[in-house]
Amino acid sequence: MPAISRRRIVQGLALGGLATSARPGAAQGFPSRTVTIVSPYQAGGTSDIIARMIAQKLGEAWRQPVIVENRPGANGGVGATAVARAAADGHTLLATASSALTLNPLLYRSLGYDVARDFAPVTRTGSVPNVVVVNPAVPATTLAELIALAKARPDSISYGSQGNGSNGHLNGELFKQMTGVTLVHVPYRGSAPAVSDLIGGQIQLMFDNLPSVIEQIRAGKLRALAVTTAGRSPFLPDVPGMAEAGLAGFDTSAWFAVMLPKETPAEIRGAIERGVIAALTDADARQKLAHVGVTVMADGAAALGQQIEAETALWRAVIAKARISIE
Repeated sequence: MPAISRRRIVQGLALGGLATSARPGAAQGFPSRTVTIVSPYQAGGTSDIIARMIAQKLGEAWRQPVIVENRPGANGGVGATAVARAAADGHTLLATASSALTLNPLLYRSLGYDVARDFAPVTRTGSVPNVVVVNPAVPATTLAELIALAKARPDSISYGSQGNGSNGHLNGELFKQMTGVTLVHVPYRGSAPAVSDLIGGQIQLMFDNLPSVIEQIRAGKLRALAVTTAGRSPFLPDVPGMAEAGLAGFDTSAWFAVMLPKETPAEIRGAIERGVIAALTDADARQKLAHVGVTVMADGAAALGQQIEAETALWRAVIAKARISIE
């Protein structure tokens, strides 16, 4: 082959490599096709909102299609199992709520995945307080009035959740344990149908993620009694935190994360971590997520691994006391 031809080929390969690596957060040759982010819940919930924001920003940065696929069921377990079994090449991600990582292993006797064995952490994506919300017809305008009403009418108040073993379910159980009230738990397949029934009056109460209900609160379709953190949320400044509302010691929030199949190569894991962090810290993404009450975290794989361990320990005692298990 003539020297000039060889030189042009080498130059062309080099330029191609530079073009690939120039994509923000990309690794050499990655992504090479459509990337799928599995959201293991129904569309419309907080986890799904975050997943779609990440997908949009990654698609723009990587110049490849990034799509969100909803695979609900088993408190996120169906989607998580699918990602655990997916090819470990970086083209399938899991954007999940913390419950699939910290609650499911404590609740399900038979789980299709093991968090430590099957997943590599990428980053926490955001956190939100839960909000104690009631249908406006419920004769309680404060948390103290709700507790008094529940004590006066045992088992007359139904609270909905995103599903058995979900963050909303466990917040309800913690509430019962700390107040001594009795409530009827009604599990749904995701937040959206539960919120719909709460607005319609089929259930009376929820402990839901702030982004899932903030617009309904603003519109007067739901009444917020407290956020589940100790202090107030800047996204809902007129609503008291649990301590101010009279339930000191109740301090929980929901958080979200991105995970990958365990054997994903380190170079690709690093590229995805950088890409997701860049997506979440983009000014436009921060503003849009803040509007629905999400505080962006985006603090990397190490912090996510530590959070999974800490959160698992927190809920183990609540689950044991409530004697919750799921087949």
